[in-house]
Amino acid sequence: MAQWRSILRVIIKALVLFALCNGIFVMMYPAEWIGNFSLYGMLYPYRLRLPYGENPAQSYNISATNLPALFASHEIRRKKSDNEFRVVLIGDSNTWGWLLDNDETLSAQLNTLDILVDSQDAEFYNLGYPIMSLTKDLLILDGAMHYQPDMIIWLVSLASFPPEQQFEPPLVQDNWHRLYDLNDVIFLERYADAEERFASTLWERTIIGQRRSLADLLRLQSYGVAWTATSIDQTIPEIIQPRQSDFDNDLSWANYSEPVTLSTDDLAFDVLARGIERTDDIPVIIINEPMFISDGQNSDVRYNSFYPRWAYDQYRTLLSQVAEDNGWQVYDLWDTIDPNEFTDSPVHLSANGTHDFAQIIQDEIFDIGE
Repeated sequence: MAQWRSILRVIIKALVLFALCNGIFVMMYPAEWIGNFSLYGMLYPYRLRLPYGENPAQSYNISATNLPALFASHEIRRKKSDNEFRVVLIGDSNTWGWLLDNDETLSAQLNTLDILVDSQDAEFYNLGYPIMSLTKDLLILDGAMHYQPDMIIWLVSLASFPPEQQFEPPLVQDNWHRLYDLNDVIFLERYADAEERFASTLWERTIIGQRRSLADLLRLQSYGVAWTATSIDQTIPEIIQPRQSDFDNDLSWANYSEPVTLSTDDLAFDVLARGIERTDDIPVIIINEPMFISDGQNSDVRYNSFYPRWAYDQYRTLLSQVAEDNGWQVYDLWDTIDPNEFTDSPVHLSANGTHDFAQIIQDEIFDIGE
C-alpha cells in the first residue's frame, strides 16, 4: 500500500508540474520568441527563400507559420554591409520561385546583374511566399521592416486582391492577431469575423495545443542538415504539367459567375495602401507581374485559367487609377514575357522567363534617368 501511495504522489506531483508548466506557457505564449532562435546562420547556412514545402521528406523544407522562425532561417537576417542597398521582393509563388532552383529565382537573377543604386550594390532578397493574398504579403512586409530594407518591390496579380482571399493562407490565419497593429480600421471593418474564426482558445495556447507548431519549429531546424548538404528546398518533378491553353466559354472569376462592374471596394486596395504606409519613407515599387496570355480556344473570353478578360482588364484600369490618385510607383508588366516561358500556371515563369523578367526590371526600374 505504501508503494502505491508513493506512486500516486509521484503522479500527482507530475500532473501539478505539468499543469504549472502549461499555465506559464499560456501566460507567456513563448512561441513567438522561441521562433527567433535558429541554427541557421550558426550551424547551417541561411536559406535563400522563406521555408515552404509540400513534401518535407524530399524537399527538406516545411510550411511553418511561425513568422519569426521563417525570418530567422532566412539570409535577410545577415548583417547589412556598409555598401549594400537592400531590396526586398514581396510576392506570391512566382516570386518565391515555384519549380525553380535557388539560383534561378527572380532575386537570384537580379543579383547577377550587379545593379548599382546611388553608388551602392543592390542586394535582392527573396521574401516571396506561395499562396496569393495581399494580407499575407502585408504580414511579411511588416516582418521585413526589421531588417533595414532600402526598397520594397511588391509583385502583385489580380488573384491576390479579392477580399475573400485575404485570410485563405494558413500563414495569415495563424498570425491574424498581428493585423490589429497593421490594419487598424481596415481590419476591424472588413475582417470583423476574424477573431471568431481564428482566435486561439485557452486549450490551443497550451503546450498540448501548440504541439504541432512546436514540432514544426523543431523540424525546420532538423531539415537544416539536409539543406546544408544539398541546397535543396523544393521538389521539382521531372515532368511538369503545362498550364492550360484552351478553356470553356466561362466568364466566372472569384465569387462572380458573370461580368460585373468592379470598383476599388471590390478589391483589397486598402491592404496595399496599408503596406505602403507601413514602409514610411522607404520607396515601394509595385509590379503587376507577367502572366500567361493564351491564344487557344476561348482565349477571346479568358486570358488564362485564372482570369477572364473582363475582370483582368478592369483590375488593370483600377490599379492605374488608384496608383495615380495616391502617387504610387506602379509598373504594369503583365504582357512582357513570351507565353512559352510559363510553366504549370499562368503566373509561374521558367528559368529563362525569370531571366527575361529580371532584365526588364533592371531596364524599367533601375536604369531610369541614366
